[in-house]
Amino acid sequence: MIRVLLADDQSLVRAGFRALLDAQPDIEVVAEAADGEEAVRSIRELRPDVVLMDIRMPLLDGLAATRRITGDPGLPDVRVVMLTTFELDEYVFEAIRSGASGFLVKDTEPEELLRAVRAVVDGDALLSPGVTRRLIAEFAVRSKEPAAPGEMARLTEREREVMALVGIGLSNEEIARRLVVSPLTAKTHVSRTMVKLGARDRAQLVVLAYESGLVRPGWLG
Repeated sequence: MIRVLLADDQSLVRAGFRALLDAQPDIEVVAEAADGEEAVRSIRELRPDVVLMDIRMPLLDGLAATRRITGDPGLPDVRVVMLTTFELDEYVFEAIRSGASGFLVKDTEPEELLRAVRAVVDGDALLSPGVTRRLIAEFAVRSKEPAAPGEMARLTEREREVMALVGIGLSNEEIARRLVVSPLTAKTHVSRTMVKLGARDRAQLVVLAYESGLVRPGWLG
């Protein structure tokens, strides 16, 4: 069962998301929060698998709340998905750096929301791949803190190749087909690369791929 916490100051938004998520046999909404402070308290108490976090909330905004969650060593498995009204919300740039696993626009299709929740738990694909790639590409252009060369030097040639393919948004299955290997082998390469670079999840691996110069905006492999 995937346990989800909803954090949004609009009760109507929370109600809509809860109705959709609770109707699924493999998903359960364990709590709701109307502000960032309440969200952080509930997350530390309940340790949900996924947090759907609004960016703009009272008392503590979603960005600050995300930093607290992803920076808490006691919450290594909690995945935060940012909710935003606009696809290229300025705050999402910092949210990705802060450890958010991805983002969704609030008017996303129900099927996409469900797919996203399941995907972020599985760690196999980014959320809203096309939009996320554009977002992270722009984020990387603005970044002033490139990844240290020493970190990239830890990777094998195949791991660098896999990281580049992750960077352009390919899933493990797509990487496997591109490299003519099994999906399990592709997943293993991705996992080892994340461990070597200290990436919390796949979204951060994409950021590192751009920051290191391994992938350039617009590059399609």
